[in-house]
Amino acid sequence: MSTSARKTSPSRRIAAIGAVVALVVALVAAGIAIGKNAGGSGTREPSDAAPSSDQRRQVYAQFEKASVRRTADDPMAVGKADAPVVLVEYADYQCSYCGKFTRDTQPELIKKYVDEGTLRIEFRNFPIFGKDSERAARASWAAGRQGKFWQLHDELYAKTRKGDALAEDKLVDMAKDSGVADLDKFRKDLNSSDAEAAVKKDQEEGYGIGVQSTPSFLVNGQPIAGAQPMDAFEEAIAQAKAAKNGGK
Repeated sequence: MSTSARKTSPSRRIAAIGAVVALVVALVAAGIAIGKNAGGSGTREPSDAAPSSDQRRQVYAQFEKASVRRTADDPMAVGKADAPVVLVEYADYQCSYCGKFTRDTQPELIKKYVDEGTLRIEFRNFPIFGKDSERAARASWAAGRQGKFWQLHDELYAKTRKGDALAEDKLVDMAKDSGVADLDKFRKDLNSSDAEAAVKKDQEEGYGIGVQSTPSFLVNGQPIAGAQPMDAFEEAIAQAKAAKNGGK
């Protein structure tokens, strides 16, 4: 199935379920693959049992390697590039649960973990609800070109916006309100092939590790699907930090 076909097919009503299924399937499949190759001969039969804790750690490490970038000047990231824990978010600007995470949970994560150096958050544009989502994704990337990604990101998620609310002129107005200085450049960047390529790169990264719906998160490679409560992120961050410290 082509990327364009995949990105427009998921239903909003099963988004969270789809994310869970996709990531669990990817985890189990990768776990089986690791099990087959563990002996070095390639002849070991896959097991129907759930992956062991060692297999899960290996799979999380693979997911982490495939998703985390740690680019120091990334305008779509917040937190130290060498923070021990990285949360990667795959999100769509028409997704109401993505907005819920941005409004309710992300500020707490920044205050508790990012500001003191434990956590880095890296955002990935993952538009799955059609052209309006793709346009908004390109707009957020364009705002990042002028150092205002997070300002426009937060404005887009200040309330649920769909369809015509994400028309180009509306996005330009929101960019202005978000402090984007050069609106002509913003509009040009929004419609550029570079913006399209950047969004496609994020999408392909997500599809490559099994993401199908939004919001989906990886905490040092460990999947979290949907706008989970704060304690779900706290637990994953604690586990990831302990793993980096050798289990301490």
